[in-house]
Amino acid sequence: MEAGISVAELWDALMQGVVDCVDAAHLRARVERGERLRIKFGIDPSAPDIHLGHTVPMRLLRRWQALGHTPVLIIGDVTARIGDPTGRSATRPQLTTEEVSDNARTYLEQLFTVVDKNGAEVRWQSEWFGSFGLEDVLHLAGSATVAQLLQRSDFGQRMAEERPIGLHELLYPLLQGYDSVAVAADVELGGTDQLFNLLRGREVQLAYGVARQDVVTVPLLVGIDGQRKMSKSLGNAVGVADAPDDQFGRLMSIPDAQILPYLELATSTPLPEARELGRQLSTRAVLPRDLKELMARRVVAEFHGEEAAERAAQAFLRRFRLRELPSEVPEVVVRPGPLDPRDLLLQAGMASSRSEGLRLLRQGAVRLGDHRLPAAPEPVEFPSGTILRVGPRRVVRLILSEVGRS
Repeated sequence: MEAGISVAELWDALMQGVVDCVDAAHLRARVERGERLRIKFGIDPSAPDIHLGHTVPMRLLRRWQALGHTPVLIIGDVTARIGDPTGRSATRPQLTTEEVSDNARTYLEQLFTVVDKNGAEVRWQSEWFGSFGLEDVLHLAGSATVAQLLQRSDFGQRMAEERPIGLHELLYPLLQGYDSVAVAADVELGGTDQLFNLLRGREVQLAYGVARQDVVTVPLLVGIDGQRKMSKSLGNAVGVADAPDDQFGRLMSIPDAQILPYLELATSTPLPEARELGRQLSTRAVLPRDLKELMARRVVAEFHGEEAAERAAQAFLRRFRLRELPSEVPEVVVRPGPLDPRDLLLQAGMASSRSEGLRLLRQGAVRLGDHRLPAAPEPVEFPSGTILRVGPRRVVRLILSEVGRS
């Protein structure tokens, strides 16, 4: 056990941000005995870069590493050629060996911006699967039934929609599970969408007569659109290797509801501080814009340094928060808030109906001051003189009066 830290504090540090833990009692007992555990984290280099969503489990892995446990990083140079079927509605195109190898190089470079390279163990699946024969494949396939593998929700959906499922896809969770046998994993870490695969690894270990790993999952980071899981293919990702200005600007575009999740999951902000900032946000002691800027600065600083974060923040300030207004801004009189944004747009003459106002909000086209209004209408308050923008060209100054337009 670490000097100066209680059992409860040690466990809390290891479980910060965890969603699932199987088997929690078993894992806690091992931690309390002071065992140094091998924490497996698998990476399929199916693309050349990683994004902030990938770093969520890596941050937890770094905390375990700081407390004396060993990260075992599995480079899925075999499974990446299959493609993880998790969440897929169709079979992925298979990658070549060369594509996977090229991707793996940049993956590792970017991964070690989060995880400490010293003390981490890097293993390639080809170390054990390179010599796998037909007998080995049959033995591995015998560790699960077709019915068990088809319990995956994505497979069930594809069957219901009569979409094809490749036989190689059924093997994916078994191959991932065998990795745990090969590296003698004590714990496997992944996102909540990986729970099926991680639990299957326990059963593969059982079939090979080795101790079963415990399983730990962390939340999935929502993309900057505030709706779907972060993904480069969906265009809602912030890349680890993106330029500082790009990272900062994209992070400042997230919906206010995602500020705290990003602060907790995408930065190294200690949980007590994140909770206190959340309390201040709820009481309006801190403005959403200011907390969003703090979060964006911390993300950029982690990957590019404090000076780059400051330059990105100042560049953003110049471009967006201090951008010049037209020489003449029309003034419109509206009633004091709180106002439904749809009614505000109507009163300001910026929308012809509440339904058009809702459409503009959903398009992300409406800014009140320097704050983009969310798609879900929530009452807003603002001082007289506030600038209302719809799109890049329509700008008015709001003057508050009880005799505002109806």
